[in-house]
Amino acid sequence: MSLSRRSILKGAAATAALTTAPMIMGAGHGKPKVVVVGGGAGGATAARYLAKDSKGALDVTLIEPSRTYYSCFFSNLYLGGFRSLASLGHTYGTLASEYGINVVHDWAIGVDRDKKTVTLAGGASLAYDRLVLSPGIDFVDGSVPGWDVTQQNHMPHAYKAGSQTELLKAQVETMRPGGVFAMVAPPNPYRCPPGPYERVSMVAHMLKQKNPSAKILIFDPKKKFSKQGLFQAGWENSYPGMIDWLDAEFTGALEEVRPGSMEVVVGGEVTKADVVNVIPAMKAGRIAELAAITNDKGWAPVVPATLQSREDENIHVLGDAAHQGDMPKSGFSANSQAKVAANAIRGALTGSKVFPAKFSNTCWSLIGTNNGVKVGAAYEATPEKIAKTSGFISQNGEDAALRKQTYEESIGWYDGISKDMFG
Repeated sequence: MSLSRRSILKGAAATAALTTAPMIMGAGHGKPKVVVVGGGAGGATAARYLAKDSKGALDVTLIEPSRTYYSCFFSNLYLGGFRSLASLGHTYGTLASEYGINVVHDWAIGVDRDKKTVTLAGGASLAYDRLVLSPGIDFVDGSVPGWDVTQQNHMPHAYKAGSQTELLKAQVETMRPGGVFAMVAPPNPYRCPPGPYERVSMVAHMLKQKNPSAKILIFDPKKKFSKQGLFQAGWENSYPGMIDWLDAEFTGALEEVRPGSMEVVVGGEVTKADVVNVIPAMKAGRIAELAAITNDKGWAPVVPATLQSREDENIHVLGDAAHQGDMPKSGFSANSQAKVAANAIRGALTGSKVFPAKFSNTCWSLIGTNNGVKVGAAYEATPEKIAKTSGFISQNGEDAALRKQTYEESIGWYDGISKDMFG
């Protein structure tokens, strides 16, 4: 059904704790409707570009349960003491007030693809002509034996930024002298390939100052990881003897974690730790599964040139949730994909020009003070996938001035993408 202001406010009353003024602005009549689910790097960018570039020709609604978005990218720098949590928080007021986007703080709990509606937890139903899903990630049940989300306050994942990030930092700060920080790293594919290893760097940076005899153990199911040579050289130089990376080929498979006793069992050996950071296997955010557009691996396959679901041409999937080819699951990737999808949607609904799809990504990582490294690439859409066309990566042996420049470049990028997402 189409959504009136009265029905919105009625739904809002049931979920007042999730809303913030101005929550929803009056929807236009007769305009094509685009509903965007997820207010992160993909969803917020898509909503802003759809509203901005259509110059009022589209009715754009953004559904996001959180009133403040905390970026996962750069959250490791909070762990390391380089940023405050507040600096990672962003709100949606400008998207509503300056771009006329209907911002709804609620959970999307269902998609009726035949009726082209999205159901909200508060009881409202939103009609759409095109639907954009950018829900990020959820975790694969049972991927780490002994752990599920009910244990996240004992063994935090901190792979959705905010309270989990605060909890993990507090746990590290209160480790006993000479204690053990253990990470259970995720299998491929997962959000932000360098993320776990930058996190280790930032935890090590904190421990070097506050608890220099502490140890860090990384239990990894993978034989290699993103920027491995750069990270391991950085660890050897900045945190000698503190970090051990242990792949499954060396240790044997992870058998279980024991949140109650803070133990990790790998290859028959029991390791007692003070802090255990469990990063499980991942899949697309739940709403993609509810929309019945995911594959047997839990990701949503898309058409590369438009990010349209291969199951439904009226749905576009962005960022971490999409199964699209060579691009990593990163904030930069989601932002890049959002602009391509917004251009395609605007063209389909208003007849405006659609430009050829081009994509780019850079992943910056901080190893220590002013020691930044990066990896990135350019991509194009082929019929089969988003394909890498060129790439670059920092090199071992770079001088300190270049590493500092790389770090400063990353700070500029963060400020720029935040503006690009939220206006």
